[in-house]
Amino acid sequence: MTEKIKAFFRNPVRIIPMGFIGFILAGSGLLMLPVAQAEPGGTRYVDALFTSTSAVAVTGLITVDTPVHWSPFGQFVILLCIQVGGLGIMTSAVLLGLLVSKRLGLRTRLMTRAEHSTALHLGDLRSVLLLTVAFTAIVEVVTAVVLAIRFATYGFGGYSVWLGVFHSISAFNNAGFALFSDSVMSYATDPWISLPICAAAILGGLGMPVVFEMTRRGWGHRKWSLHTKMTLFGSAVLLIGGWFAFLLFEWSNPETFGQWAWYDRLIPAFFQSAVARTSGFNSIDVGALSEDSLLATIILMFIGGGSASTAGGIKVTTFFVLLWVIWAEVRGEPEVNAFRHRINPSVIREALSVALVYVACNALTVFLLQRFEPDVELTPLMFEAASALATVGQSTGITYDLHDPSKWLLTVAMFVGRVGPVLFAASLALRVRHRLYRYPEGRPLVG
Repeated sequence: MTEKIKAFFRNPVRIIPMGFIGFILAGSGLLMLPVAQAEPGGTRYVDALFTSTSAVAVTGLITVDTPVHWSPFGQFVILLCIQVGGLGIMTSAVLLGLLVSKRLGLRTRLMTRAEHSTALHLGDLRSVLLLTVAFTAIVEVVTAVVLAIRFATYGFGGYSVWLGVFHSISAFNNAGFALFSDSVMSYATDPWISLPICAAAILGGLGMPVVFEMTRRGWGHRKWSLHTKMTLFGSAVLLIGGWFAFLLFEWSNPETFGQWAWYDRLIPAFFQSAVARTSGFNSIDVGALSEDSLLATIILMFIGGGSASTAGGIKVTTFFVLLWVIWAEVRGEPEVNAFRHRINPSVIREALSVALVYVACNALTVFLLQRFEPDVELTPLMFEAASALATVGQSTGITYDLHDPSKWLLTVAMFVGRVGPVLFAASLALRVRHRLYRYPEGRPLVG
């Protein structure tokens, strides 16, 4: 029995989810303590577990008002869960990548290194982990200082330091928790609050492989690997495209951008585009968005951020690999090429598998939410499901009123969305097998 237990925990695909579950349970236990609650009446365990899962999974969905329900101790527990969850996600993703490369044969690793000159190896372990911690600390400290100084101008006094630290850590880890009941809607047009939060969220959503390569090789697209090129190019396209889409769809909406002068609409639109793929902050009323904007947000949430980052979704590289596959098929090309690199067929299969599993999880979550919430319209339920599985954390406002079965469902969805796709992709890579025989070719009709 002991050997079976050791064998069970020796597999990294099992260890990492167990670690996250342990942190979630510990966080929920601390949030159940009377000292963690600011409101009388205590906290129901479903709400404590939901909040802890949302924090460790760096999502941002809440069933109770963070600044009202939780005491300073409770807020500190949430912040600790966010930091542990964010660092755990980035470091575990790096470790999984190294473990995957270690399991590959010598010939495969040499081929990989030839095609990707920046492939991580075991010698990079220490430097990557140190860079992860250092980069996290630098971004969070700089963002916290800027936010604290700005909050101080609003008359918060010494409390502005806590506001700066909390929102900085929440932004970089793409958690979306805020110490204001309306998130940051009161500061929607303030560039000294909106833009630092955007910058921290974008940097946190790039992924440590990209940061590691850029610090080691410097600037210049000719020095970057295909992964870095795709991540930076895809993130820029989605960021700018989302910015213009929200300006187009919400320009005349009096409940969102229409309430401001034309020049004051630019920052909130950029903010919404930046956080829609990553964190759950909102500077406008998400429930007042048009159907077009809600659909655009769902698409951005589904895509998510960079691999090995704190952002969720299927990841930018997965989405653009599939786009290049479609483009190659339309043009009738036998191979899929991007940025003068040939994409390995195994990567295409992994991208298809991750995307289809994600679609299936979203469909199942929406189906169950409809059963549990028959009085809620379909669009808000689709939005809520996509937000939970993509660990974004934005909501149209229905989270507070959900029934307990829906809260349990979204708790599972946040956990699966956080660790599921990464481990699923890793499990595909770890189970590489080479057959010594081939079946006869068949061509079923497609389309």
